[in-house]
Amino acid sequence: MELRKYQQEARESIQAEWKKGVQRTLLVLPTGCGKTIVFSKVIEDRVSLGERVLVLAHRGELLDQAADKLEKSTGLICSTEKAENTSIGSWYRVVVGSVQTLMRDKRLRQFAESHFDTIIIDEAHHCISDGYQRVLQYFNKANVLGVTATPDRGDMRNLGSYFESLAYEYTLPKAIKEGYLSPIKAMTIPLQINLSAVGQQAGDFKTQDLGTALDPYLDQIAAEMWKVAKDRKIVVFLPLVKTSQKFVNILNSIGFKAAEVNGESKDRAGVLADFDKDRYNVLCNSMLLTEGWDCPSVDCVVVLRPTKVRSLYSQMVGRGTRLHPRKTELLLLDFLWHTERHELCHPAHLIAENEEIAQAMTKQIEAAAVPMDLEFVEKRAVEDVIAQREESLAKQLEEMKRRKRTLVDPLQFEMSIQAEDLSSYVPAFGWEMAPPSESQVNTLEKLGILPDEIENAGKASLLLERLDKRRIEGLTTPKQIRFLESRGFEHVGTWKFDSAKKLIDRVAANGWRVPDGINPKDYLSSGL
Repeated sequence: MELRKYQQEARESIQAEWKKGVQRTLLVLPTGCGKTIVFSKVIEDRVSLGERVLVLAHRGELLDQAADKLEKSTGLICSTEKAENTSIGSWYRVVVGSVQTLMRDKRLRQFAESHFDTIIIDEAHHCISDGYQRVLQYFNKANVLGVTATPDRGDMRNLGSYFESLAYEYTLPKAIKEGYLSPIKAMTIPLQINLSAVGQQAGDFKTQDLGTALDPYLDQIAAEMWKVAKDRKIVVFLPLVKTSQKFVNILNSIGFKAAEVNGESKDRAGVLADFDKDRYNVLCNSMLLTEGWDCPSVDCVVVLRPTKVRSLYSQMVGRGTRLHPRKTELLLLDFLWHTERHELCHPAHLIAENEEIAQAMTKQIEAAAVPMDLEFVEKRAVEDVIAQREESLAKQLEEMKRRKRTLVDPLQFEMSIQAEDLSSYVPAFGWEMAPPSESQVNTLEKLGILPDEIENAGKASLLLERLDKRRIEGLTTPKQIRFLESRGFEHVGTWKFDSAKKLIDRVAANGWRVPDGINPKDYLSSGL
């Protein structure tokens, strides 16, 4: 099987992390981008080295899917460690294991601690839980790869408490742009649903309270869905089985062909097959279909299970992001959820780099009242946020100019070189969150950057890498930026080193005054 370019890059990056001694690394791929294929090829590489590999997951469907893809893509056959099935005595080098089974002490101790050389964790955002950690700590000498589709830095920060590095990340916008996933259009339905009385548990909303809060709005929601999505193939996520069943009856009463599946459904496979064959056009479920189920023809997702957890939101939306010949885009329906906090996931959180951009996007989508392409909205929101940030930074810089400094403030440097990635940087892994080292502080100061405002080692490292790259590319130094911008020249960070040097020499020769005939506001380095 020939891998896509990003899949091969991911495969090589993972092996490179382990080769340089990083034991626990992470792969981030959007739902629908072939994470199982990638880790199957990684497993093939490890088995060829004579290693034993464990694939760890929390649901039977994920284990079956992993075993099936592994055999189809590599020819490798797995043994199973789940309930009454055991891999003990098997000569197969790969084991797919249920975390609920392996976390039991009696089951775990049937293996030597060094039995597995590599462990793959499917849906790795679950791995912080006690059960996973019990298994991982037992086999603590093994290399570990976590695979997740989580799109949010908050989730990444949690994962960073266990994983040591991010081997590879392929983003949702890039996957859409390169034609591997369906474009997403988001639409806010003008129906305000009050969640202010809903309690919280384990960092998210209580499902029982959500069901109660949602009940009075189900008829209105169904009517709004009929207006904008009656001809689409829809998956609806709801908080409770009884809410899901009630909603199916409402949908069928107004003309939809709706069905419902839950963990107790005896005919679940039959209902899913019928939905795939278009005998139903709406499928309702109470969080059953978030993982391990694919139906590429789904072109509308309705999230009636509001959540603060980005990974969960991403999994729900991911049921509709796959490509299909009959589909031009995924329609994602959102609602005017009323909460006392602003932590709720919205469509914008699927691609926004930070909360500031997500909030700007959400306001634009709510104001539009028509389906809006997420990439288009994000581009416009980023422009608005940058403009607001530049205005705010300009005010701060005006204040800073009153103080005499021999070093460039990081804000001025980032603004001058137009480095959005530096301005919006958020540390993800443990070492990044630590304070800058003494060596980093001294080097930054030597290179002309004021280190006092740099709060963590990750930001310091990123700045030092950028300064080194700029030196190699022959771009301006922080000291040149400070000097020329103090004379009124703008965005000196985009100039070449030699151009800035020539201009500084002219200013020096003119008694450290800007020569007549040069207007700093209109001046371009290319004019030299």
